[in-house]
Amino acid sequence: MPWGLAFLPDRTALVTLRDQGEVLHVSETAAPVLVGRVPGVEPNGEAGLLGIAVSPTFASDRAVFVYLSSRDDNRVIRMTFDRAALKPGPVIVDGIPKADHHDGGRLAFGPDGYLYITTGDAGQGTPSQDKGSLGGKILRVTTGGAPARGNPFPGSRIWSLGHRNVQGMAWDKAGTMYASEFGQNTWDELNRIAPGRNYGWPVVEGISHRAGFVDPIVQWSTADASPSGIAVGADGAVYMAALRGESLWRIPLDGKGKAGAAERLLQGKYGRLRTVVSAPDGRLWLVTNNTFRGTPHPGDDRILALRLPVH
Repeated sequence: MPWGLAFLPDRTALVTLRDQGEVLHVSETAAPVLVGRVPGVEPNGEAGLLGIAVSPTFASDRAVFVYLSSRDDNRVIRMTFDRAALKPGPVIVDGIPKADHHDGGRLAFGPDGYLYITTGDAGQGTPSQDKGSLGGKILRVTTGGAPARGNPFPGSRIWSLGHRNVQGMAWDKAGTMYASEFGQNTWDELNRIAPGRNYGWPVVEGISHRAGFVDPIVQWSTADASPSGIAVGADGAVYMAALRGESLWRIPLDGKGKAGAAERLLQGKYGRLRTVVSAPDGRLWLVTNNTFRGTPHPGDDRILALRLPVH
């Protein structure tokens, strides 16, 4: 059950396997190689070994960060990869609420060099509005796990709040941040993220025009999306992997971050899509997710490399 994917400077990638708690080294010229097992992973439902991010200074520090579900919580640990083996390191963030669903789990370094972490509400709803909880948030931390300088709430790791279950985030060339979010029964969302803003859950879902909450820039019915990973492509559009919707959604953006009409790509062609990453050569790498809730076909699950435009 592949989940997260992150590129190394040599254009190969590391891929997490959720239920196995393993990390594979993947290239286009050789079979995938198991390079490590992450200690303490306790898979259960949607929980397990989830996101992965490679340090922007990997050439000097060899640091890799992974998000995992342990026996008691969700947490982020720092590891090192010497190109042969992935070695355990310290826990840098713990105490993130855990359940068998709504665990968030995406990791990514922003253009500012800080590590961003998406978390879920663990099915509880109320933690999303609680600034004392790490659940239902986007967090921004240093590589040691401390609150990053400039965070909106003094002494807090929280970057934004009011989220139900964010599993995708990406930045455009201007540095604007976007995140995808699972709705409950009605609306899935693509949000433009700003520090300290409240995205409404569990008070509102989708576009509400309610004071104090930020509306999504695009919304979908949950049958058409159930979004996980997102990426900004070489063409400047946001590409969003849809699980239940079994599609790759393309959302064009103008120069000010305003979204145009969403375009549905690959509908039903590869089944459920978990992760999409913009590769160094301008292609999109997609990770399918059919061995969990989907209908596996020969070769599933797989990683696909697609050139733009995608048809």
